[in-house]
Amino acid sequence: MSHFSQLFTQWQSTLNWLPNAEQIAQFEKLYELVLEGNSRQNLTRITEPDDFWEKHLWDSLRGVSAYWDRENIKVIDIGTGAGFPGLPIAIARPSWQVTLLDSKQKKVAFVDETIQILGLTNAIAMAGRGEEINTLPAYRKKYDLAVVRAVGKPDICANYCLPFLKKSGTAILYRGQWLPEESEQIDIFCEEQGLQVVEQERFQTPITESIRHSVYLSPRSTSISNS
Repeated sequence: MSHFSQLFTQWQSTLNWLPNAEQIAQFEKLYELVLEGNSRQNLTRITEPDDFWEKHLWDSLRGVSAYWDRENIKVIDIGTGAGFPGLPIAIARPSWQVTLLDSKQKKVAFVDETIQILGLTNAIAMAGRGEEINTLPAYRKKYDLAVVRAVGKPDICANYCLPFLKKSGTAILYRGQWLPEESEQIDIFCEEQGLQVVEQERFQTPITESIRHSVYLSPRSTSISNS
């Protein structure tokens, strides 16, 4: 795992942050648990160390890096799958309370077991569909950040996120491509819902230099800045 560990040094230049020894151990244990879990169910096709670090760990944290200096906020990861981006966020930000939501019970069971093994007291796994959970009073308008990493239409992804958000909250869509027609879709959706696109950020991943996008939506005027 030494080569895998060396990759963390790149976070200083790309995220302006370095994990401590305990966090490095948790990230490495997470990798081991995902590989083990893959033998029982289809969690992810991303299993090579470099790919896992870049596409699961780094990418998960890059989407929320604009909020890095905030403390004690509530985050919900909708459609978390094998736990991304929620598990890396929970490891990196111990003061954040992270809810990991997925409709597939088997994946939720894996995420819950992983949370216990990693000792993440700031994370909980929950089974359910976003469009149903976001109508419940215990979860509606309770979160500062709602994140979704999915390939579905952006307006549908945003529609899952927004009922979870506080008035000052932000939805973050993790995207690979971001096409002009998707910008049009999200603009129309925001106009209908009285929302705004705070930022559409385009960036490259540090190893393969793949193009990624983070799209930030808010119920009200909010400015963000990368530290």
